[in-house]
Order: sequence, then structure tokens, then C-alpha cells
Amino acid sequence: METFARKLLNKLLSDGEKSAAGVRSRQPILTALDLSEYRKTESLKDKDGFEAVMRAARAHGAIKVIWDHGKENEGSPDDFIERVKLDDLGLLADFMGQRPRAAVLSEAVSALTPHYANYPVLVELCERWSSLRTVRRCGPEDVKVWLDAIRVLCFARELRESDAIALPIREASYRIFRDTKLLEKLAPAVDVLLANDLDAVPRAGDEVWKEIGLFREEQPIRLSGKITVVRERVTAVLDAPYGAFAAPSLLRIADVPDYVTTIENLTTFHSEARRLCNEKCLLIYTGGTPSPAWRAMYKRLLTSIPETVPVRHWGDVDEGGFRIAALIAEDAKLAGKTLRPWRMHPDDIPEDLRRAASDSTVARMCRYALAAGWPEISTAVEDAKMTVEQEGLS
Repeated sequence: METFARKLLNKLLSDGEKSAAGVRSRQPILTALDLSEYRKTESLKDKDGFEAVMRAARAHGAIKVIWDHGKENEGSPDDFIERVKLDDLGLLADFMGQRPRAAVLSEAVSALTPHYANYPVLVELCERWSSLRTVRRCGPEDVKVWLDAIRVLCFARELRESDAIALPIREASYRIFRDTKLLEKLAPAVDVLLANDLDAVPRAGDEVWKEIGLFREEQPIRLSGKITVVRERVTAVLDAPYGAFAAPSLLRIADVPDYVTTIENLTTFHSEARRLCNEKCLLIYTGGTPSPAWRAMYKRLLTSIPETVPVRHWGDVDEGGFRIAALIAEDAKLAGKTLRPWRMHPDDIPEDLRRAASDSTVARMCRYALAAGWPEISTAVEDAKMTVEQEGLS
């Protein structure tokens, strides 16, 4: 019964923290209903054990104990506890061997505040925590996860600045933490910081690491089209239906293609490569979220062709698809080109392939579409409130 008593005190502590956070309006109290298992016991040993825990908590200054008939002092040995009121939240936490959540939250906020300017989403993260909500299964007691995620992004930035734009994940993990496996556990927090949005759709770890130049196995860049590409050792027309090369080996395009299209989805790329490999165009598979090495290669190739060549992107009509489009549009702009959407307007999507999207998802899709420089797509997505994956359109 002592275990049951501590379980109830934990409940009282939790209710008290909810009241303190403003997410619970009722007074934290253990009622006769909560105490029913104890009140029904016929074992004197169990009764005494339960009451001993409550007396100890009361002596600690954490609770007030109300006995039968509303008495705060015990009457006869036959009396049972009727109610237990919270008296001091901090003292109850101390009695239970826990740190007060308010203190844990305060320390977490203090640790993250210096990073607010670089990662504004941390402000909202701390607000969520103050409402007793978690983000990617992390609460304020997990603040080290977020500090480590910031270390990872700082490391990735230094990596790019040193022109070392790709590194195996475990090597990076050892260089940052002296632990080859820790980094992979940080994907959810890094994902949130990259998106600057607590509610962004969670991505697979490999997609997160790819965006900052880390990889388990380095993937070649797939290109298709009847186009001559200058590489480090060879200048040749691309093989049919496609060729695959290390990103740094791709230097420039020797021909003037009719258009350049990046494709997010591998199934769609294979389909289009078979169909268009003998055409004077260039298709480039993004590999999902493009890596820094991919983005550097893309800028090199675009810089080598005239401004008049149309540059297009075909991605999923969903949050992730528009997020990828925004990244690629940024690189196209740096190369002096304007990226245009290809088959990404809601009007291109048959009704039977559409899936309803929540208002929050639509808002993020619109934000990324605007970041890509596609206001007309943003407006159309806002009106349509739907998503679709590229495979359905290939």
C-alpha cells in the first residue's frame, strides 16, 4: 500500500504542476474516489503503511491530510483519510525525490535563451514546455538534446565554410561528441531547428542529415538526357537511360539543353529518364532533400548554361515537396536562374489523387511555395487545401 500512496502523491504532484502552468483549473486534491483502494482495505498493515507515507509527506510540509468527518487531526484508529490537499508544490517534489518542474524549465530556458537569435523556434519550444507539452518527445529535462543539436548545426556550418561539404555521420559524431552513435539520436531536434517550425512534418533521419552534408553511404548524382556533361576526367554524352556520378566530378554542361528539370522522386525520375533520355534536355534527380554537395553541383551546372534555358522543378505537392523546392529555388537564384514549378499546381492533380490537408500543413506548404518564388502556387494551394505524392502523377 506504500507504493499506492506514492503513486497518488505523484498524481497530486502532476496535477499541481498543471495548475501552476495554467493548464488545469481544478484545485489539486486527492478525493475519496482517488483513495478508494486504500479506504476499502481490511488490512490494518496496509492501512498503516499508506497512512505512514501520507504522514511523512505532511511532516515535510508538502500536503494537508483531511480525515473522516473533515478533521485535520486523526481521531480514532478506525478513521480513514478522506482527502489530501497539496500544500507546497516544491516540497512535494522534494519529498518525491524529484526536482520541481518550474526549476527544470527555468534552467532549460536559461540554457536556450542565448540561441534564440539564431534559432527563433526555440522561443516557441520553451512556451510549449511551459504548458507542460513535449516536442518530438522531449521536455525541458531533455534540454541537452537541443543544445547538442545546435552543436551539430554549428559543426555543419563550419564544414561548409571549409568546403568539406560531405562527411560520414559516424565520423562527424565522433568529431563533435567523441561518440560515434550519439549524433543519430539527435535527428528529431535537428529537424525542428532546420525547419524553424515545431509542427513541421517529421522527416526520416537520413533526409535530415543529407540536408547538412552528413551521410551513411554517399549517393551518386543521377542525370538523364542527350546532353554532353564535362566531368573531371571525361567529357561525354550521358548514358541512356541515365548516368550516375560523384557530385564533385560534375563540372559543367557543354551543350545548351532545351530545359533543365529537377525531380524529387526516384520512381518518377526513372520513368522520365526512360522516356526522355534521347531528348535534348537535362533531368536531375534530387535524391529527396538535396545535400550541400548536390546543391553545389546544381549551381555549377546552371551557371554553365544561358539564362534563356528554362529551369524547372517537379516535386511532391506536399509540405516536404515545397520545402525542397524552396531550397532548390535559392540555389537557382544564386546561379542567375529562376526556378519554375512543373506539374506542381493543384489544377494538375486529378481529384481522385488528392488528399485533404490540415490548415497548419497548408500554411507551411504556402510558406515554402512563397519562399520558392511561386506566389501563384501558394494561393492555389491555400484554396485547394490538398496534397499528393509525385508517384501518383508519373
